[in-house]
Amino acid sequence: MSKVTAYPDASGLKITKTLFTRQLTKKGPVLEAVKGPVKVGDELVVRIIVRVDRDMEYVHLKDHRGSGTEPVNVLSQFKFQDGLGYYETTRDTASHFFFEYLPKGNYVFEYTTRIVHRGRYQTGFANLQCMYAPEFGGHSESIWVEAE
Repeated sequence: MSKVTAYPDASGLKITKTLFTRQLTKKGPVLEAVKGPVKVGDELVVRIIVRVDRDMEYVHLKDHRGSGTEPVNVLSQFKFQDGLGYYETTRDTASHFFFEYLPKGNYVFEYTTRIVHRGRYQTGFANLQCMYAPEFGGHSESIWVEAE
């Protein structure tokens, strides 16, 4: 998993994954980029940015979670965000997003996990693929997380 690098956007899809911790301040919750060790109990916000250069149908986004994290939201549901409707479901090792229609553009998806185990581990990569035309796909890189 540590040798997985971001797939070049040769197929028209580009996907990036970044991690943030949610810090509660007097002004409200603030997202801070993960740059060092995190603590057990911290909320880890996973942000996936998808760039699509053409309209696509029946697209599946799968984001693998790190072994030391647990999802906060475990309910499957249909969501509507920025004019885009999709179905989100959480499973044992990954979160899945299903799109019947994914128009050309840039999209940001976020979900929250909680750090539950100490150690150093990979968060996994996010994989995006057209279900009926698998040549249109790509994946992000995997990110190391160190939890104290």
